[in-house]
Amino acid sequence: MELLKKNLFYREIKSHGMTPETQERAEMKREGRKKKEKEERKHIVVSNPNFEGRPQKENPNRQHPRNQIRTTKYTFLSFLPKNIFEQLHRFANLYFVAIAALNFVSVVNAFQPAFGLVPIGIILVVTALKDAWEDLRRYKSDKIINNQPCFIYSRKEQGYVQKRWKDVQVGDFVQLQCNEIIPADILLLFSSDPSGVCHLETANLDGETNLKQRRVVKGFLNQEPRFEPELFQSKIVCEKPNNNLSKFKGYMEHPDQTRTGFNRDSLLLRGCTIRNTEVVVGIVIYAGHETKAMLNNSGSRYKRSKMERHMNIDIFFCVGILFLMCLIGAVGHVLWKGTFSEIPPFDVPDADGSFPSVALQGFYMFLTMIILLQTLIPISLYVSIELVKLGQVYFLHNDIDLYDEEVDLSIQCRALNITEDLGQIQYIFSDKTGTLTENKMVFRRCTIMGNEFSHQENAKRLETQRELDSDEEDSIKCQYGALPGLGTVRCPGGAKPLKRSQSAHAHFQTHTRHRSVGRCDNAQSPVAFSSTIEKDVAPDQGLLTKVKGATLKLETLTAHKVTKTSLSTGSSITDFFLALAICNSVMVSTTTEPRQRVTIPPQMKSLGASLEKLHQLFQRLKLSSFSQSFSSTTPPDFGESLGPNSTAIDSDEQDDSSSHSCGYSTDAGYHSSSKEEVMTKHDTLGSRSPSLEDVLDSVMPEPEFYYEAESPDEAALVHAARAYNFTLVSRTPEQVTVRLPQGTLLTFDLLYTLGFDSVRKRMSVIVRHPLTGEIIVYTKGADSVIMDLLENPAKDPVTEKKLRKIRAKTQKHLDWYARDGLRTLCIAKKVLKEEDFQRWANFRREAEAALDNQEELLMETAQHLETQLTLLGATGIEDRLQEGVPDTITALREAGIQIWVLTGDKQETAVNIAHACKLLEQTDTVYTINTESQETCESILNCALEEVKRYYEPSQAENQFLGIHLLSQAPSSTMGAAGPDIGLVVDGKTLNVIFQGNLEKKFLELTRYCRSVLCCRSTPLQKSMVVKLVRDQLKVMTLSIGDGANDVSMIQAADVGIGISGQEGMQAVMSSDFAISRFKHLKKLLLVHGHWCYSRLARMVIYYLYKNVCYVNLLFWYQFFCGFSGSTMIDYWQMILFNLLFTSLPPLIFGILDKNISAETLLALPELYRNGQDSKFYKLSTFWIAMLDAFYQSLICFFIPYLVYKDSNIGVFTFGTPINTISLIIILLHQAMEMKTWTFIHGSVLLGSFLLYFVFSLLYNAFCITCSSPANPYWIMERQMSDPVFYLVCLLTPVAALLPRYFLLAMQGTCGNSPLLKAEKLDKLPKEKKELAIQEWKRQQGRLSTACQAGPSPGNANSEQETRDNSLKDSSRMKRHTGDCGLNRDRSNPQSYPCHMGYNQSSPGSATRPTPDEHLLEPSGSEAFGMFKDPQIGIPGDSSRGSHRRSQSSLTI
Repeated sequence: MELLKKNLFYREIKSHGMTPETQERAEMKREGRKKKEKEERKHIVVSNPNFEGRPQKENPNRQHPRNQIRTTKYTFLSFLPKNIFEQLHRFANLYFVAIAALNFVSVVNAFQPAFGLVPIGIILVVTALKDAWEDLRRYKSDKIINNQPCFIYSRKEQGYVQKRWKDVQVGDFVQLQCNEIIPADILLLFSSDPSGVCHLETANLDGETNLKQRRVVKGFLNQEPRFEPELFQSKIVCEKPNNNLSKFKGYMEHPDQTRTGFNRDSLLLRGCTIRNTEVVVGIVIYAGHETKAMLNNSGSRYKRSKMERHMNIDIFFCVGILFLMCLIGAVGHVLWKGTFSEIPPFDVPDADGSFPSVALQGFYMFLTMIILLQTLIPISLYVSIELVKLGQVYFLHNDIDLYDEEVDLSIQCRALNITEDLGQIQYIFSDKTGTLTENKMVFRRCTIMGNEFSHQENAKRLETQRELDSDEEDSIKCQYGALPGLGTVRCPGGAKPLKRSQSAHAHFQTHTRHRSVGRCDNAQSPVAFSSTIEKDVAPDQGLLTKVKGATLKLETLTAHKVTKTSLSTGSSITDFFLALAICNSVMVSTTTEPRQRVTIPPQMKSLGASLEKLHQLFQRLKLSSFSQSFSSTTPPDFGESLGPNSTAIDSDEQDDSSSHSCGYSTDAGYHSSSKEEVMTKHDTLGSRSPSLEDVLDSVMPEPEFYYEAESPDEAALVHAARAYNFTLVSRTPEQVTVRLPQGTLLTFDLLYTLGFDSVRKRMSVIVRHPLTGEIIVYTKGADSVIMDLLENPAKDPVTEKKLRKIRAKTQKHLDWYARDGLRTLCIAKKVLKEEDFQRWANFRREAEAALDNQEELLMETAQHLETQLTLLGATGIEDRLQEGVPDTITALREAGIQIWVLTGDKQETAVNIAHACKLLEQTDTVYTINTESQETCESILNCALEEVKRYYEPSQAENQFLGIHLLSQAPSSTMGAAGPDIGLVVDGKTLNVIFQGNLEKKFLELTRYCRSVLCCRSTPLQKSMVVKLVRDQLKVMTLSIGDGANDVSMIQAADVGIGISGQEGMQAVMSSDFAISRFKHLKKLLLVHGHWCYSRLARMVIYYLYKNVCYVNLLFWYQFFCGFSGSTMIDYWQMILFNLLFTSLPPLIFGILDKNISAETLLALPELYRNGQDSKFYKLSTFWIAMLDAFYQSLICFFIPYLVYKDSNIGVFTFGTPINTISLIIILLHQAMEMKTWTFIHGSVLLGSFLLYFVFSLLYNAFCITCSSPANPYWIMERQMSDPVFYLVCLLTPVAALLPRYFLLAMQGTCGNSPLLKAEKLDKLPKEKKELAIQEWKRQQGRLSTACQAGPSPGNANSEQETRDNSLKDSSRMKRHTGDCGLNRDRSNPQSYPCHMGYNQSSPGSATRPTPDEHLLEPSGSEAFGMFKDPQIGIPGDSSRGSHRRSQSSLTI
């Protein structure tokens, strides 16, 4: 201790005694180190033309790699050593190489050394050839990519010269034209577009067909028509190469030491395609393998399947059996040598004449036995499994039922080694948007200033469009330039229909799109989000009338007559639709020039004289009657309440049932509005006179526009605005032009655009109004965010009351929309003063120019602006459910698979989508937990668990008696018969509490009683955490399926990840194991192909282990008669080729083609899938039964010939040939007994293997005279085949060996009662009888009503529901937090249900959020159990869709 103090003291004295010069030098060293470390984190690029002609070592860019890519694993020289090294990483290969090397030791060798190398040599060669073939394909693909042409600036040539991609270097200037593919990551410095914008299509990178905007770096916008690379003297400093596609930042340092910052908006990524831009020029920042696209190309991931993990355990058991047999051989050899009184004459002394000890001889014999019995470990099993999986993947990929003709995509298998896991899935975690739904956003309804517009005509259109949508989309694909209303356009002869996107089967680096002649390719596919169902919006007639009147008021507005911001409905309607039209990043193109951006709007009419010119036009066209009618029309007062003819709904005055009558239901009110009646009402509104826009369209027809949107939501809102004649006609970075219903063009100055991000959850545009000169902020975003950003009510009590009423009505309408499964967005505005805007703009420019913390500063400025907003209204957009989703979910649940939905959407939206897709039924008990308090969450979980256990545990014994799965194994799959099914709904905040408060076990325990779990408002990280929690804690097989980038972490966390190639790009597909185009394909993928892949591979592995043990045991039994000397009675070549040739092909055919049950039966009876979940085909007991059978058959196979030839004088090989032949017959017949499908291929392979053995044996024994000296195999088979005893032995021995197995199989087939055996018998019946038997099966299982009928009849539904309700009433043990005693399935008879629980349907307009003073478990207007109040009877409203009754345990704190 004293020494330590002295050292510290002297160190302090020394430091204080440093001279100023020494301290300065030390400080400079530290600064130098810091600067060096900082420089190492930078990526510096300079212009290459400045160093052209100079030595390469002078170019600072020489350290950066070239653009040539190489995805191959090997080169010509490295292939052999590297491939062998990789193969030896597999334990089995290393084991057999060691055995082969051990065979070269003369003391312990059992075969000739060369023979020992043959098996492992063949395996290594076959695997090497497969790897070489795959690498050759990669080499050819790389060669095509590297030799694509591009134009690079040359100082010597004073222009752009054509070179190949592989010649591109960092610092080169590259010129690209329209439709060319970008060869490297390039910083955009010039664009032929006057506004400095370039448009990209990233389909080759992420599959998205919508265009992205990229902008020229600031300071390079105002340039001459031609960019001069030689004048570029700046140095580019940016971040090191990384794989983050969404982030990029850096700065440009000019010669005058000034800096210009840039970000991802100026970066052109390799693999993208230039669109809508004549010419662009940029400097290469990253090249080759440093590009972001290449850094994201991780290739197929390796996953170990569940069967492979189990198989490794069985291989270790086989190793144990091998060591036991070798130990017996060694001990037997020592005991046998002990019987000799003197040294036997066959012992060979060492070089010095001495003999090894008996113990050492026993050790040598142990090693010899390992070499002799080495094939007990199946060397060819691993190669056979790979070949079988390749065959399974081939049939998967070519299944026509898994092919989507609309997008020209079939299933893609990206992970080839986990096909069998598809047959063992127990939990499915699914995204909602784009996975369960189509991700086709259709404008459904809206609310403006508290007035709800039902859009009944639009609802009618959606119902009829569902059946015709596909045909109309096909016609659009044929000729997308056709105008609507011209009938069906047929494809020209011989032309293939255009596809939305390229198949992801081709890797994104293969670049299937090549440069075309001209600006744009005429065969370009239609733009994204532009199907008929998305574009054609039927307007609400009442709102349309209000819109016409409201827009007329704009004619009176000028810069000198700025109307004060008011709460009038007319001005709000105008602002609402202007916000829909311009608050986006949508680019406009026309049908005459698809994907050519419209930058110049049509000739703009004078605002003041527009109506006068129309009058003159109509008079010239002899339409004076219309002109007089128009001039006499006065706009109504839009500040007052809606008139009686309007379809807008005031929720405080209208009946609840009418408020929902315009939804998705098929109630009487909905059907009463036919098309003719709608037209009649429209005619009465306008006194049967043509409207102004009709005349405009007839005189000056409106061009057909295409809208290039970055998301389907944006496209849906723009199409909705156009339906009300607020047409977006052009957009540039500076201006956006909208055509009003009267034909007037308004061109807004676009001052700033604040894009959408996942943190703010909103988007804003700042524009200057062309009429009033006001600076207006239009904002749209999630209601949970916008509602918190609204301005405080004014001090005026009247205005305050009106604002609060509008907000309350809007919130109520939002709740309706969410319960109807609609996606909601709020629309708001804000008027800025000029000085406030200038002050904010200065802050914004400073944030954009900042080099450090740029993203945080930009976020702060955006959030500062988006406050004190004025609410305009909200929209409800329908994300249509995919075809076949309800049937798929029903089938998967019958298969015993638990389905969870993990989504970021609103809770009510997710719950109602769950009801629509049959994930939740109307009779389910739904527990909802919304809390941020750990104590509250734990209390709710405890109460819910207590109630559930009290209700279900008494029925557990009965379930066991009935032969259904135990509660501990699958409680949620067996509770439908005992009581109502349970659903659980939690939000993202609750998940945070569960993970941070160590409540995972209680949460999982509750979920095991639930038929469905919905996690709403969850982040991508929470999704992956939920998947990992279930996978690791419950030890179950999990599958995740999603379509977007936010699903990638969830997909990678599951045992099997499936990506859907939808409209959200290909990020999910690129990180998945399998890729499909529709959720409904999951049904056949799991129930059919999953069952087949698992059952085939499991039985093949068991057969392989049986086959090798059976054959090796023949050599082991022989050791008892040869003094455990390690000698064999079978020729070496016969032994080697037995596994590699004679018995190798039948298992392969069995593993690829065998079908124990047909696809039709597996789809009709999903419960058969449970055999895979329970590992019926491959488990520990199955392995040991196969081992016992192998030992028995080897005993029979050896000792019957031994007894026959016991007293004869035949030779060793003459004795071994019948045994070898009999073993082949037994093993092939055993394979035949295992086969469930018999085709020509199966029979030919079995017969061919048998004949091949005899052909080889006859030829080998005829020509090989001294191949196995000193024994002689010459003419042995020929003499055996001339002996009748040989045929008798070959006939009786297999019968005796296989008789027990045949007897057990016969008894199992006759008396067995398992579902699998029943299905196998049922599958052999004629088609008609099989269908009747399946119906009878399902009737006995109680599933006929859900599987075979579209829905129960009213009488059956009522009686079934009443039975369930009575059972609930009689069970006082069950106390529910929520509750649905059932919604009326027969909408026409709402009185058929005597009770209603949970959400108070008598007031559907009430807010869904509980009040703060509401008791946590207090029922409100609901029937209570046990400790709850007396039941209160309520009658559900006649809703168009089953709405979600919120749990009484749901309390947001």
